[in-house]
Amino acid sequence: MYNAIRYVHTNIVAKDWRKLADFYIKVFECTPVPPERNLSGAWLDALTGIADVNIKGIHLNLPGYENGPTLEIFSYSPECNEVFPPRINRKGFAHIAFHVDSVERVLEILLENGGNRLCDVVRKDYGDMGILTAVYAADPEGNFIEIQNWKK
Repeated sequence: MYNAIRYVHTNIVAKDWRKLADFYIKVFECTPVPPERNLSGAWLDALTGIADVNIKGIHLNLPGYENGPTLEIFSYSPECNEVFPPRINRKGFAHIAFHVDSVERVLEILLENGGNRLCDVVRKDYGDMGILTAVYAADPEGNFIEIQNWKK
């Protein structure tokens, strides 16, 4: 048993890290954690297994947190050109989720900022657990997001 483990961040590799970070700042009220990153060198080549790699980006505090965990948004040079079709049920990491006061209002803001809606807003009564309102959406680069609200 390890007693010094804590969750630190989730990384999104972006085509344009600045635009994607701005999306998460505007839509989900994430806040930048300076400094911006501009990483390169033999240590990074060894860590990533990519020769002459350069990583640029930023960490964002997630809403409700001041000192992490963070959403790390990076762009790589060279880029990987492999494309996998987006699917909500594809194996591996599928989505990140945000609890919000109004699913409909945040979905509206998401759409105004270049995101996409993937399905209908649904409500499910779980009895004693409360009522879930949720929708799946995507950020401007196609990463899946669940927007949810639980009410007792």
